[in-house]
Amino acid sequence: MLQPRKRLGQNFLRDPNIIRKIVGSVEDDVSIVEIGPGTGALTGLLLEKDASLTAIEVDERAVQLLKDHYPSLDVRHQDVLDVDWAALAAERGRALHVVGNLPYYITTPILFGLLDAPRGTIARFVVMMQREVARRIVAVPRTKAYGILSVVLQKLSRPKLLFDVSPNVFHPRPDVTSSVVSFDLDVPELPVEDAFFRRVVRTAFNQRRKTLRNSLSSMGLTVPEDYAGLRAEALTPDDFVTLSRYLHGQRAPSA
Repeated sequence: MLQPRKRLGQNFLRDPNIIRKIVGSVEDDVSIVEIGPGTGALTGLLLEKDASLTAIEVDERAVQLLKDHYPSLDVRHQDVLDVDWAALAAERGRALHVVGNLPYYITTPILFGLLDAPRGTIARFVVMMQREVARRIVAVPRTKAYGILSVVLQKLSRPKLLFDVSPNVFHPRPDVTSSVVSFDLDVPELPVEDAFFRRVVRTAFNQRRKTLRNSLSSMGLTVPEDYAGLRAEALTPDDFVTLSRYLHGQRAPSA
């Protein structure tokens, strides 16, 4: 049996009911990419949905195990953070549907790697992550969990919390509960420069107890009176888009 490597954040899923629920969350007749398949808990059922399944795995031991168990599987020994999603989508001939159990320690970089893939490259992804992170992603304004992840991910995608997963169904048992979240990427393009929008959100929440007049003062821009007396947590994701468009219009041409 493959022994989990702590440095890779490996926790192998063992419960067949949870495995079926995750695979059942993936649409039929789509081009699937599995990230971090490990011992292949999901792989066999995913192959039934898509015989041309591609698996991305960083652990060379797991790569060999998968090749032995599934000779027809397109398994690639690669770090998920290094994947060229556009090239893979072009190779597969259509937008990708990604599924996987994310290592807790690199969840956010993986999420943004998927979200930042060229538009039309990834249609949807279903991933498992730490429940605390999942709650932050789907949080609503004026709550403690609401923050940068909530605003940015709710504008770049349509996240939906599907179900929670007990730590008891993993080996080794993690210290936290996990959640499975889906992200649909069929959302309108932002009507403002993406990097600027993220900078406004990040700057506002980095000093979340201050009013926007004060928290955004470091950007050298004038916050409109409708927003100036509010704190970041009071604004909806759409409000942040509106505010960002207003502030973007104040920038000097070289800014």
